[in-house]
Amino acid sequence: MLWPSPPWDGITYWALDLETGGLDVKSDPILAVGMVPIRAGAIRLGEAYATLVRPAATEGIRPDSMRAHHLVPHDVREAPPLEEVLREVDRRLGEGALLVHNAAVDVRFLRRAYRSAGMRWPGPPVVDTVALLLKAARRARFVDPDAPEIEPELNLAAARRRVHLPEYGTHDALMDAVSAAELFLVLRRRLAAKTLRDLR
Repeated sequence: MLWPSPPWDGITYWALDLETGGLDVKSDPILAVGMVPIRAGAIRLGEAYATLVRPAATEGIRPDSMRAHHLVPHDVREAPPLEEVLREVDRRLGEGALLVHNAAVDVRFLRRAYRSAGMRWPGPPVVDTVALLLKAARRARFVDPDAPEIEPELNLAAARRRVHLPEYGTHDALMDAVSAAELFLVLRRRLAAKTLRDLR
């Protein structure tokens, strides 16, 4: 039996983005976290949370990551440690759903971080804008079989271009969280999603 799903705008979504020292989930550190909530269908910039994260002494930053987000070891040397940052993340995730662009990366980094900090993963509902973009494309092809097939768009800026959202700077954790939140609202409307279940 399926339990009733709450209305899509009846819960809080915390849009989250991470900047990392590389793309290896097993070894690369989280360097920055940006979060912004969507409450009652509106992005609440005044409640945003953003911080750098001090990596462990044994963790480095890969040169290709430095080129992307321009964070170097000196930038994060005095940042709060991961455990302190995760307490803030955890408090927010306890409120509702986690919203990310490309859950395959961000959620895996978060889960590993929780494990390494000895914290229990809270298991929030996860909404992934990559999956929503694919769902919207499949729906368009159902209505119009001649509509072009699309591949999963893992690049957030390119995903925003597909739905005609403006260009923002990239590789800043808070700006990317806001970008994902805006993308989510556009895709929710295109899908006419009425409940949280419709978004998963």
